[in-house]
Amino acid sequence: MKKALYIMTMMVAAVMMTACHSSEKNYREAYEKAVEARKTGIGAETYAKIEAERQRYTHVINGDSVRMVYLNVNTVDSTQTAQDYNVIVATFSQRINAKSYCDRLREECGLQGSYVLFGGPDKKYFVVAQGFDNSGDAAAFIKEKDTKVCLKILEPLAWILRKL
Repeated sequence: MKKALYIMTMMVAAVMMTACHSSEKNYREAYEKAVEARKTGIGAETYAKIEAERQRYTHVINGDSVRMVYLNVNTVDSTQTAQDYNVIVATFSQRINAKSYCDRLREECGLQGSYVLFGGPDKKYFVVAQGFDNSGDAAAFIKEKDTKVCLKILEPLAWILRKL
């Protein structure tokens, strides 16, 4: 009896270990469905206009065109203070995702000046690759971002958030 129970338990364990598991392909398909659902209700032309406005250059600094947005934001970590000009490389709706990306910037890219800001009209979390006291330094960082940021930048274009 014990032997039969042992064999049955081992068979159940084997079936559970070979059951379906999530894969990167499954996550990619779910992500693509979510992106398509977000576009639902607006036409392709309207969506293209929204994306173009989101990536539009608004300022010329030292001869370079950059996107600069003025927002009222606060740092997530109370031990850090935000600079006036912040180079944004990712935007998230959830704090945990923003903190994780920020930690990866610090560990993998060596950007110890990275931090997370929260605020704006949409209440988003903005990951700052580096903060600066003047716009010229921030624009220069954006120009050299490919050599300084080793992770994939999750924004269509890196941009400057001017803290109000």
